[in-house]
Order: sequence, then C-alpha cells, then structure tokens
Amino acid sequence: MKYLCLICRAESRRILATLIRLLGDFDLAEEAMQDACAAAVERWPTEGVPGSPRSWLISAGRIRAIDHLRRATRFDATLDRLTREHEPEYAADLAADHDTIAADRLRLVFTCCHPALSPDAQIALTLREVCGLTTEAIAQAFLTSPSTIAQRAGHARVALGRGDPAGARTHDVARRARMARVGGADATA
Repeated sequence: MKYLCLICRAESRRILATLIRLLGDFDLAEEAMQDACAAAVERWPTEGVPGSPRSWLISAGRIRAIDHLRRATRFDATLDRLTREHEPEYAADLAADHDTIAADRLRLVFTCCHPALSPDAQIALTLREVCGLTTEAIAQAFLTSPSTIAQRAGHARVALGRGDPAGARTHDVARRARMARVGGADATA
C-alpha cells in the first residue's frame, strides 16, 4: 500500500496525461485514474505489484473508463426507450398539470414578493427561488457579498415560514386581488 502511494504521487501526472490522450476527456481521465488506483489498492496486496505499475494503472484506468462509457451508453439507450414508451402518459399528465404548475409558480412569485418583506429580500428570494440563480450570481448582480444575499434570503424564508410574517393575513386580500388582476390564476387560493 505504501508503494502504491509512492507510485501514485510520483507518476499521477504522467498517468493522467496518458489517460487524457487516450480518452480525450479530462474528467473521464481523472475518474479513470482514481478507479485504477482503487483497483490497485484491492488487488496489489494479494496479487503483488506488477512489473510496470504505471502501465498497469494506465491500462486499468483505460479499461474502467471504457466500461463506464459502455454503461452510460446502455443507460442512455434505456432512458430513451423508457421515454418513448411512457411519453404519451407523461404528456397527458403534463397537460393536465400545466395550469396547476403555472398557478403554483405565480403563487411562488407572490410569496417571494410578499409586502411584509423588504424590497431587497423580495428580490433576492425571487431570483433564488423562482429564477434559480445561485447566491453568488445574485450577490454579483447586487455588488455585495454572497453571505449578505444568503442572509437576506434566509431571513425572508424564515419570516415566510412562520406563516404570518408581520401581519401577512392582513395582506391576504391584497394578494388575492393581485392574483385576480393577473388573470388565469385561481384568485381564491
């Protein structure tokens, strides 16, 4: 095991370079090298260290990467087949749920923009929860630190999670009126 650590430390960049050349993909080559080292940890103590450890690791990594690609190809083919088989069911369910999903997204926008929240918290929460932006991206747009944005969004979520942030019930009528003006949304929800 100690010998493997020495080999990996001394040869890892050469092994990685060769695997990148053979596989044509940095991430796949790194994963293959790690898999090869794991295989060496399992096999070398019982089978002994091969005559050319670097070649063995390159070969093992290449074989593991090919196996990984084959599994991924089979998975993709199976996924395509299952998608084709179940697409009509899914399309029907999606069509039925389309109105519900649209209303849910609209409710989420109104929740994130609740009048009890500060404008900065409303914007940060909306960008994060509705638009899916990362805290870092929002912070960059606001020209502030990610921790500040995380605090704003976190405080807003806590306030909304309490169920009655700063008299939210009194604003329920206003929310329903806003939803009714948008149209197509369930104004009674």
